[in-house]
Amino acid sequence: MNTTNDNPAGTYLLAHITDLHIKAGGKLSYRMVDTAGALRRCIASLLAAPQQPDSVVITGDLVDFGTEEEYRFLRGILQTLPMPVRLLPGNHDHRATLRRVFADHDYLFANGDGDAPVHYSVEAGPLRLVAFDCTVPGKPGGQVDPAALPWLEATLAAEPGRPTLLMLHHPPFHTGIGHMDRQGLADAALLEAVVRRHPTVERVLCGHLHRHITHRFGGTIAMTAPGPAHQVTLDLDPQAASRFRMEPPGYLLHQWDPAHGLVSHAAVIGDFGADHPFFDAAGKLID
Repeated sequence: MNTTNDNPAGTYLLAHITDLHIKAGGKLSYRMVDTAGALRRCIASLLAAPQQPDSVVITGDLVDFGTEEEYRFLRGILQTLPMPVRLLPGNHDHRATLRRVFADHDYLFANGDGDAPVHYSVEAGPLRLVAFDCTVPGKPGGQVDPAALPWLEATLAAEPGRPTLLMLHHPPFHTGIGHMDRQGLADAALLEAVVRRHPTVERVLCGHLHRHITHRFGGTIAMTAPGPAHQVTLDLDPQAASRFRMEPPGYLLHQWDPAHGLVSHAAVIGDFGADHPFFDAAGKLID
């Protein structure tokens, strides 16, 4: 794991992972989910892919209870990634502890130390990654801080020609999953107004939902990534219970090509056997 040496070429592949919920020593999350094993399988999938990502972003809920032991255990797992890794906190995280354990990740200190919100902007090859921390310590939901919007506005305006990915933990849109929407992002309209003024924002990348969901937002596309371990149950009854399900895990891959723009793919983690041909040796569709 490093935080530099991004591919400077015109094309760029970014892996988007979220909601790791790592517990110290590999303890099971919710007494049944091997989140450490899930992250290792996710990393193995990334490294075995036909094209390895140039860098990785993880959009929050890095650990389960924000303890130093959890972050140190997480760091050990992430060390197996050879490409740059950028982190931002979710509602399960603790900013000061995250910064203490990942003290060599300079970008985490761009907006201050300790419990200051983790806002930053970094170059990733031809892309710009802008993290906007809307977590509220001790609360499951997020909140757009009006006092932070001038920083975001100035940051997005600073490089109007560079394609930008805005990253935050809570999705800034209604998902239809009631118990998650009740711990969503308050005052998202304030954020949407800023994003709408900056058409170079190609995506708004989020976590929190443990599902892949997309929505139009501020003239661009906002999306959540699936979890590498457990997924929030897909139940659109507004009063449905807060539950998760062991559906196939995954992550997102975002490929930037200057000729075609940004294309986002959902990848599934697992062993699904070998690839199979559509056509025979003569080039005919197999019947």
